[in-house]
Amino acid sequence: MLSFFIILPILYLAGNVYIFWRGRQALKSQSTGVKVLLSIIFWGGAFSFFSSFLFRNLNMPASLAQTISQVGTGWLVFTLYMVLALVVFDLLRLFHIRCKYSFHLSLFLTLSLLGYGNYHYQHPDTKVINMVINKPADTDGQPLKVVAISDVHLGYATNKAMLEGYVDLINAERPDLVIIGGDLIDNSVVPLHHEHMEVELSRIYAPLGVYMVPGNHEYISGIEESEKFIAKTPIVLLRDSVITLPNQVQLVGRDDRHNRGRKTLEQLTENLDPSKPVILLDHQPYELEKTEKAGVDLQFSGHTHRGQVWPMSWIVDRMFELSYGIKKTGNSTIYVSSGLSLWGPPFRIGTDSEMVVFNITFKE
Repeated sequence: MLSFFIILPILYLAGNVYIFWRGRQALKSQSTGVKVLLSIIFWGGAFSFFSSFLFRNLNMPASLAQTISQVGTGWLVFTLYMVLALVVFDLLRLFHIRCKYSFHLSLFLTLSLLGYGNYHYQHPDTKVINMVINKPADTDGQPLKVVAISDVHLGYATNKAMLEGYVDLINAERPDLVIIGGDLIDNSVVPLHHEHMEVELSRIYAPLGVYMVPGNHEYISGIEESEKFIAKTPIVLLRDSVITLPNQVQLVGRDDRHNRGRKTLEQLTENLDPSKPVILLDHQPYELEKTEKAGVDLQFSGHTHRGQVWPMSWIVDRMFELSYGIKKTGNSTIYVSSGLSLWGPPFRIGTDSEMVVFNITFKE
C-alpha cells in the first residue's frame, strides 16, 4: 500500500509534465504572456490534487472546499485521459500518420468524456435483485425489501445537497431495512459537521432500522470521530457485532480490515442459529470462500467502486475475486456493489453508481 502512495504521485507528475510539454509545442505561436498565464492555470490545477488532501481537515467555506476537492481529484482523471489520447497520437506518428491539431483534439475528447462521466455519476442506477433464502423468517409471507448502499463518501465532494437526493432515492423504495456497506464518510468528518449532514441521514426511514459497518474511510477519517458523528443519527454502527431483527433475520456486521484485531468470520458466526437467515455486511470483499462455510445467506460488500473509470475497472476486476455484481456459492449469495457515490474524481466512465434493492422471499 505504501508503494502505491509513492508510485501514484510519481506517475501523476510525470503525466502532467508530458501534457505540459505537448501543450507548449501546440501553443508555441502564442505570446509569452498567454503561455505564462496558461502555465500558471495548468500547474495550479495539477497541484490542486495534493491540496485536496492537505486541506481536508481545515474548516473552510463549503463552496471553496468543494471546488478544491473536485478540481484536485478531477485533475487526476483529466491527466489519465489526456495522456492516453496524446500517446495514441504519438504512436500514430510512428506510422507517419500526423495530426496537426492532436493536442487540441485530445483536449476536446478528454473534456467531452469527463462531461459524460460526471453526468453518468450523478444519475445512479437502481439494481433490483429478487432472491430466495431457504430459511424461515417472520415476515407474514411477504418479501423483505432491503435497500443496500455503500461507498457514499460524504464530504466536500458528496455534499449535503447530493445526500438529500440519495435519501429521497432510498425512501422512495419504502424499504423494510436499510444496510450500508461502509465508507459512508470520505476523508474527514469536518464537512459533515459543517453542513449538518446528520439531519439528512436522520430522514432515512425503514421500520426494521438502518445499519452500517465501517469501511476503510471511516478509519481514514478517524474511527472515533466517525463513531461520534454516526451516533448523531439513527444509524446503528455494527463493529464485529451481531443483532437479531424482530423478523428473526440475523444481521452480522464485520469491522473493516483496518482493525487488525477484528474477529474472524468464524468467530462472528459461531453462535448464530443456523436455521435462521443470516445477512453479512463486510466492507471489503476478501476471502469469499469462507462465506458459505460460515452459513451466510447474503453477503453485501462494497469498497471496489469497480475502479470508477476505465481502464481502472480492468485492473480492479483482476485484483478481486468478485469486484462487482452477484455470485452464488451453494446456499450463499454474495453481492459486491460499485457504490452509490464515489471517492475523489466526480466521474463514472465504464462503471455505474448504484443503489441495490433486494427483494428477499423466505422459506415457509
